Amino acid sequence: MDGSSGGGRRVVKRVDKPWGYELIWAHTDRYVGKILHIEAGQALSYQYHRKKEETIYVLRGELILHYAAGGEDPQTLRLGEGEVFHIAPGLRHRFEAAAPVDLLETSTPELDDVVRLEDRYGRSDR
Repeated sequence: MDGSSGGGRRVVKRVDKPWGYELIWAHTDRYVGKILHIEAGQALSYQYHRKKEETIYVLRGELILHYAAGGEDPQTLRLGEGEVFHIAPGLRHRFEAAAPVDLLETSTPELDDVVRLEDRYGRSDR
């Protein structure tokens, strides 16, 4: 059973990224659940979302989070295991790892809602 008619097992989808990988373990029309693995020394794009809202939970390691609201200057916050951060639409942010880090992310389902402001890997916004 694929769960499309109410419930059941799902297949976890692995998406390789230049900074590590994502494991998408839930994807419905109402929410998405992912595990993000960021390799040491790597970082995601400095980005924001127009509609997507997400909350992250640090499963393992320490996350370096750069973020800024509106016209504010970016701030840097270090989050350790068990800590949580909410990212509202419009909040500019970047996840970075000095050592390997695993994050649990729950979000609204707009996976393609990414506006990249800066990217180490030469990717442009979608």
